[in-house]
Amino acid sequence: MPEEQFLVSARKYRPDTFASVVGQSVVTSTLKRQLLQKRTAQAYLFCGPRGVGKTTCARIFAKALNCRNLTPEGEPCNECPSCKAFEAGSNIDILEIDAASNNSTDSMKELIAGLEMSLPRYGSHSVYIIDEVHMLSAAAFNTFLKTLEEPPAHVVFILATTEKHKVLATVLSRCQIFDFNRIQVDDTINFLANIAEKEDVKCDREALNLIALKADGAMRDALSSFDQVVSFSDGYITRERVIESLNLLDVDLYFQITDDVLKHDYMHALSLLNKIVLQGFNLAQFLSGFTMHLRNMLLAANASGLQLLDVGTELAEKYNSRSKEFPIPLLIQSLQISSDAEATLQGSSNQRLHVEILLLTLCEPSDQKKNV
Repeated sequence: MPEEQFLVSARKYRPDTFASVVGQSVVTSTLKRQLLQKRTAQAYLFCGPRGVGKTTCARIFAKALNCRNLTPEGEPCNECPSCKAFEAGSNIDILEIDAASNNSTDSMKELIAGLEMSLPRYGSHSVYIIDEVHMLSAAAFNTFLKTLEEPPAHVVFILATTEKHKVLATVLSRCQIFDFNRIQVDDTINFLANIAEKEDVKCDREALNLIALKADGAMRDALSSFDQVVSFSDGYITRERVIESLNLLDVDLYFQITDDVLKHDYMHALSLLNKIVLQGFNLAQFLSGFTMHLRNMLLAANASGLQLLDVGTELAEKYNSRSKEFPIPLLIQSLQISSDAEATLQGSSNQRLHVEILLLTLCEPSDQKKNV
């Protein structure tokens, strides 16, 4: 009997209903209302950062457009012939096109020529999902314009892009535009925790927090990192294993350095920098993270500022607790100095010395500080 093939989490747990899409409630609720009210358009543009659910929502919406038994909530039933054909990958009414490899005028002409002939087999619509649509050439866009504005009655276009600013204004004006959000850290943590439970993987929430922070709002990236860490951790994900597996700069190092700033302990700060360098981390990466750390400290010092942090509930509480030890003027001054040093780092002939001078300056008593 052949071994069961491993399926990556990003595919295994890809949402198949609007309700299971994470962090895009405005988009999904609007699409469901359109379906229930039968007020769907013929051209849509889904735009936003990578890995936040644009193509996933396009597939669910395409499936729902042809579903014969929509639920009262506007979800595809996943049971009718059209839904089952889609899940089996055999629904010829839904065609996905990668604009990166089909970006020429000839590709668009071929697509347009086949529209009238592409009568739906399972449902009422032929749906064309065009991914990375910003990759189309200007000539291809112009060829596509008239068809996009007045497609055959049975045709629906769903365009997806990570770079809306590269899409021609004439194309934008012909589409209903849906902007997708970066997925919040807590939403990512909760989703990963749910998958860990299903996969019988033990994990610390703090460890999942680190994975979510690294993903920077992209669920697909978070799931890829999750799979990597599970393989490395042998079924038990801890904070230390995440740091080691993903080669992350530990946020605790930043907290230690800000403690050194408060205690004027420049030698300990320099030794921590040496540790970071020996671990092979890029100094620009370190300095960017440290500047963001100071920004988080400053925001966390104020109750209203906590709402601006997207670092996860537990880490936000840590920032709030630690920031109370720092005078606000010291945090503001340190943030300004670090930001200036980051801006000039690339022009420095000795980047390590540049960062060391920054740490020395920050660890000086406040009345002696000067911008690097």
